[in-house]
Amino acid sequence: MEMIQRRSPLEFSAEPIKTETRDNWTVALEYEGEGSGPWLVDLSHRRRWDIQDGDLSTYQPFGCSIPEKYNHCGFDNGILINRMNRTQAAIWPLAGEAPPEPTETAYTETTDATLLVAIIGRHTLSIAEKLSALDLGDPAKATPVLFQGPLSHVPCQIVLMDRSAENAGILFTCSRGYGRDMQRAVLEAGEEYGLRVAGETVFNRWIERV
Repeated sequence: MEMIQRRSPLEFSAEPIKTETRDNWTVALEYEGEGSGPWLVDLSHRRRWDIQDGDLSTYQPFGCSIPEKYNHCGFDNGILINRMNRTQAAIWPLAGEAPPEPTETAYTETTDATLLVAIIGRHTLSIAEKLSALDLGDPAKATPVLFQGPLSHVPCQIVLMDRSAENAGILFTCSRGYGRDMQRAVLEAGEEYGLRVAGETVFNRWIERV
C-alpha cells in the first residue's frame, strides 16, 4: 500500500543538509549556515492535540496536569499544555519521542490542520514586537505563558517560553492555510536581526535550556 506523504504548510527556499523521515514527514534536522541565532524552526510535524471537556480537572494528558487558570501553561517531561478557556486546552509535545495516540473521545488531533513554528534565540522579542501588538515581554507574566490573539493579523496561540536575552523563544500555531503568509511575514520581520531558518536539532538544544 502506498504511504501517504505528509507535507509542512511552510516551504522554505533553503534545502536542509540533514533530514530524517518520521511518521511520513520529512523532518529537517539541519540547514547549512544556521549561524548563532535568532532562528526560525518549523515544528509542524510534531503531533498536537486539543482536549475539550466540561471538567478538565479529571484529565492528566500523558501524566501531565492541565493548568487551572486560563492562559497558563504547564511544561513537564517535554510536553507543553496550554489552558485556553474553561473547557479547552492544547497539548504540544516538544521534546522526546511522540506520545501514543490518546484513546479518550475528549482529544482531537490538530497536527494536520495547523502549523507550529518556533522563533528562538537572541532578538526574538524584538522580532515578535514587529509582528504583534500583544505585550509578549510583560515581566509580570511567568513563563511559559499563553497569549491568544493576532500575530501578523492572524489568530494564533502564542506561547512565550523564555524571555531571557540569549535564550528567548516563542512558539505559535494557527491554521495551516496561513503557512506561506506567516512564513514570509516572520522572515521579513527578522531580516534586520539576521533571522535564519534552522532545523529541529537547533530547537532540541534550545528546549533543553528552557
